[in-house]
Amino acid sequence: MAKRKRLFCEISPATYYISLQKEILKRHIRNLLSHERFARERSTSAWLPVVIAAHAGDMIKRGPGIDPVLQQNKADNIRLACSKIDGITIHPGETFSFWHLVGKTSRRNGFAEGRVLVNGRLQAGLGGGLCNLANTLCLLMLHSPVTITELHHHSDALAPDPDNIRRPYSAGASVNYNFIDLRFRNDTTQPLQLHTWCDGDTLCAELHTTAEYPYTYRIAEEDHHFHREDDGKFYRCSRIYRETYDRATGSLISRELNWNNHSEVMFDYALIPKEQIR
Repeated sequence: MAKRKRLFCEISPATYYISLQKEILKRHIRNLLSHERFARERSTSAWLPVVIAAHAGDMIKRGPGIDPVLQQNKADNIRLACSKIDGITIHPGETFSFWHLVGKTSRRNGFAEGRVLVNGRLQAGLGGGLCNLANTLCLLMLHSPVTITELHHHSDALAPDPDNIRRPYSAGASVNYNFIDLRFRNDTTQPLQLHTWCDGDTLCAELHTTAEYPYTYRIAEEDHHFHREDDGKFYRCSRIYRETYDRATGSLISRELNWNNHSEVMFDYALIPKEQIR
């Protein structure tokens, strides 16, 4: 097998930094030229009455090889980002942008070093852990009628499933300031409002609106398994669907493939359940 030629960003930390700054500048220019209306109005004094989607999950991972300091920093980064998103209202026609609200992940802005994925390797990096928040927001979107306009898939095999219970899309969204964004547009006739907060080490999020929509949504996963490929690495594989149901009758309206998951396993292969290997 021919050896893959390294990309410019993979040559050294310096070339990675140059590539990163180039992409950040390009996104700044695209934002300036964009005609999108970004959501900016925030209010935490009054919440829209109907919760159409909610999700909660642990921020701290514990286990062999996991740095507890980076995990605590990750939780602190998420708390800070939550405070910038909490209460944002997305009016009809407006677009939610993760980075328009969170801003640059710098020390000056209060962010610390958490765990990030760079060129396929887990390492310390400023703002590390915000993919956890992005994925939680993504789950809210997938359980609502919003139009997802930008979503970058992340490996969902960064850690083994807790208690061997599979949660589809447990880590499926990626963000990186500012060119790898998470965006959705409110194409409905009702305002939407995000409520994001941390309860101890648990990240909580809700999507509110003024009245129930006629549809409900479900995430379904098929053919989940682990597979060792020719490169000697294990990958988590599955197909993840988004199903839409009529609220009144419960009948299935549509079923769309959301993600054909093929994620490199980033944790100890000994922790892969043997019965899930093919």
